[in-house]
Amino acid sequence: MKLYIKYMVSIRCKMVVKSELDKLGLHYSVVNLGEVNIYETITEEQRSILKAALLKTGLELMDDKKAILVEKIKNIIIEMVHYSEEVPKTNFSDFLSLKLNLNYTYLANLFSEVTGITIEHYIINHKIERVKELLIYDELSLTEISYKLNYSSVAHLSNQFKKTTGLTPTFFKKLKDKRRVNLEDA
Repeated sequence: MKLYIKYMVSIRCKMVVKSELDKLGLHYSVVNLGEVNIYETITEEQRSILKAALLKTGLELMDDKKAILVEKIKNIIIEMVHYSEEVPKTNFSDFLSLKLNLNYTYLANLFSEVTGITIEHYIINHKIERVKELLIYDELSLTEISYKLNYSSVAHLSNQFKKTTGLTPTFFKKLKDKRRVNLEDA
């Protein structure tokens, strides 16, 4: 049986879910971002207890099919941008359609209807957050970051970064360096 969980976006979230399933004595085979495969059929009482426990930790057990599909889209994007070694070289629309075996136009319309933003903007926001993270780690050059996240050029990455944050990647990096210097002086 599959359970779908909203806001499950990190390894820490997976640990929380596993812990709550263990407390209920439920056996699971897979705990991925946003979904869990359990061996048993869950009772209404167990579902209610799990739902309450997850809510306390900021997670939400989902029932609505449209919300579940939107959460799957989000989790695929998060996995792809934040946890994959390289962003796929295919179009995101093709990638999502293949992954979910559904028409992209349907997915895009549903996503916009439920979230109020387009899939494209959601992807851009996550890519920019990933760029910030990589700039702060200071292990890759801007050129390497643009290649890793499948930007057509450093200029494209820089323009998108500035449009989203109001800062250039270089200025953002200097702010990080400035904060580090200030902490060392204290």
